[in-house]
Amino acid sequence: SRTRACTEMVNIEIPRHCTISPSSFGETPNLTINHDAPVDLDSTNAFEGPEKLLEVWFAKSPESLPACTAAKGLKVVPPQVWEEMLDLVNCKVLSAVESEQVDAYLLSESSMFVFPHKLILKTCGTTTLLRGLPKILEIAALVAKFPHCLRNSVEDTSVVAAPYRVFYSRKNFLFPNRQRGPHRSWREEVKSLDGLFRGGSAYMIGKMNGEHWYLYLTQPNTMLTPPATPNRGDGATKILEIPPTKSLVMDHVKEVGQGQDETLELMMTDLDPENSKQFYLDHASAVAEDRYSQKVHKACSDGRLHLGEIGSTNLHKVGSDEVRVCDDSIDVFSNTSLDNALYGLDDELTFPQELSLEGHALGTVVSECSGLSDVYPTSKYPDSRIDAYLFTPCGFSANGVVPSPNRGTSTHYFTVHVTPEPHCSYASFETNVPASQTGRETADIIQQVVGIFKPMRFTVTLFEGQAGPENE
Repeated sequence: SRTRACTEMVNIEIPRHCTISPSSFGETPNLTINHDAPVDLDSTNAFEGPEKLLEVWFAKSPESLPACTAAKGLKVVPPQVWEEMLDLVNCKVLSAVESEQVDAYLLSESSMFVFPHKLILKTCGTTTLLRGLPKILEIAALVAKFPHCLRNSVEDTSVVAAPYRVFYSRKNFLFPNRQRGPHRSWREEVKSLDGLFRGGSAYMIGKMNGEHWYLYLTQPNTMLTPPATPNRGDGATKILEIPPTKSLVMDHVKEVGQGQDETLELMMTDLDPENSKQFYLDHASAVAEDRYSQKVHKACSDGRLHLGEIGSTNLHKVGSDEVRVCDDSIDVFSNTSLDNALYGLDDELTFPQELSLEGHALGTVVSECSGLSDVYPTSKYPDSRIDAYLFTPCGFSANGVVPSPNRGTSTHYFTVHVTPEPHCSYASFETNVPASQTGRETADIIQQVVGIFKPMRFTVTLFEGQAGPENE
């Protein structure tokens, strides 16, 4: 079964122009960057941090794809096809990390992950995520060859695949009046989903007049809503107690996947203002230039020491012969100033342009300096890859692809998005790396992430897949 618990704690192309990393080979994730999408991209007015999160499963697992489906399932879909779908959502691809088992797309507004059997789409701001859902069903049918049917009543979509399960969730918006249809209200979102799927259930957890979280999900082997469906009511939302009772969970949340399947999500608000400065471009640029300067000066210093050692070495043995290679009286820096050797003066040091502009270079700096790259460190996951981006004048997004330390078993992901402005500060962290694989308790991961962002309030949600009824 797949169960979800939720708690709130207070105070405690790929466009035509792209580059591919030459270091990517074998099972190491492969990075592709869209250099066109960031043009005129500015996060100044992107104040709505809380994301809309959609998961569409077309099979229980990569191993249980229908016989008629393409061998790699959804991963056979070309990037440009996904881009057409994302145009309906109103976001762009910034870059992508490809791996054998999952492709991670970093978007102008959050992230998308494509597995053989499922798609995860997470978007913030005023994106229209649910407008892309019919297109996702069509792509799964026509390109990935999942079992499908005719469906003339779904907007302009004539052929759609019937998903195995669908999950849609989000936290309450900070600025709901700025949203566009069908995201102006939860009622409107439920109506949109009910128009596609039969038997979906809608829930709300939390205070109606405070922090709360919404969830919509379908039963296994989801059935599409037939054309011309009679009036099905007003999409009533059930209010859940915290914690939800076991019987309610087991009645409405059934088996989703096989093996280790869990998803942890943290939604953090009221971030510490001083700590949040690291997610501003000016601050990150200053940190990057300081680090760059230190590395250059260290390289110069190491070079002097190395050359000095050569100067103090009089004899080298070559076979049985001793050969004099250097004289102590020779000044190895005779043609330069010892005070200004190479980059001796700061005002002569030229910094790379990318250290002062939004993009992946500063995103990497922030990922390392903030501690995010230490959540799943390369010392334990040597093939992992983080694709990070820092926006103008502030804001941060990152996707991580984390292959299992045991090659050939599975590849997982994590994603981070930050809106640091004090009046609307928000950060999210999501991962499906199993706790059993990290050797750490889930609470330890939560504590580490919360320590990075230092929020006043945060909400935790956890999906856990179990092998069978005996473990429920």
